This record gives sequence, structure tokens and C-alpha cells, in this order.
Amino acid sequence: MSVTVELSYDMSKALGERRLEMPNPGRVREVVSYVEQKFVEKGADFSLLSKVTSVAINGVLTNHRRGMKTKLEDGDVVAFVKAASGG
Repeated sequence: MSVTVELSYDMSKALGERRLEMPNPGRVREVVSYVEQKFVEKGADFSLLSKVTSVAINGVLTNHRRGMKTKLEDGDVVAFVKAASGG
């Protein structure tokens, strides 16, 4: 089992990768921890970039599901989506 993790533009610039494959994730919180560890390995600050993003699974924000407790299935796409506003 694996999921594809798509990073926001700013996150991908910091890591030098746009997508990651994560084997055997159980829940969204495990994916967030996995990505945070990638930032630590690169010496980048995950907390600053993650403050302006939301997490979506197959295009649906996690706050419309079970948040960080949302279970993942094989082939899911977990995306860090940059928050946007306008007028």
C-alpha cells in the first residue's frame, strides 16, 4: 500500500521535490509527520510553510472528513493545498 503526497509550490521549492511516495500510511497524521521529517532532513522549516496550507485527500479537504485521523487507502493522493483568499 502506498499514497502519493503532492506538495504545495512553496513546500516543493524547499524540498526540491513536487511529489513523494509514502509506503504504508495509516492515517493523515502519519503523512504529515513523514513530510515534516523530510523537511528536517533538508534543514527546512516545515512549521512556517505548513501554516498556510490545508491537507486534502483525493481533492476533499480533511476537515470535511475526520481531520488528521482520516484513514488512507492504497492509491490515495494526499495534497498540501495552499490557502488562498481574495476579494
